[in-house]
Amino acid sequence: MTSKSKLLLGAALLAGWMGLASAQDADPTNMVRGGLQAIQLVDQGKIGELWDGSGPATKKRVARPEFVRQVEASRSPLGAAQQRTWISVNRQLVANEDPDVAGQYINVEYETRFANAGNRVVREMTSFRLDPSGTWRLSGYVLR
Repeated sequence: MTSKSKLLLGAALLAGWMGLASAQDADPTNMVRGGLQAIQLVDQGKIGELWDGSGPATKKRVARPEFVRQVEASRSPLGAAQQRTWISVNRQLVANEDPDVAGQYINVEYETRFANAGNRVVREMTSFRLDPSGTWRLSGYVLR
């Protein structure tokens, strides 16, 4: 995927959304709910708040002003979300020399219909990473 077709944006899952203590506690229902709450913050224009709580890898990747600009640029033309349905929850283990990147991830994907997208369905994906404290944090947001 190119950077134009994939907009990876790090963001933090605010404490308390998930309430998960370990990888074994990653109930798919809670992950879907947490992903939806993160996306709803984007819907509400609270994009900077997502970046503020993001983990070190996210903050290394993109500065706050750029994060906000990228999300606004990708979402604004689509208009308001009219219908959103989760379609998959996947877990993966990522090996990387950077300890801020390596670890356990869960991706939750949604199909969304937006007011300005006509009949086209847009896929939104939220990615969560289990941080060293045992909290799942939103580490990415992708529109396809």
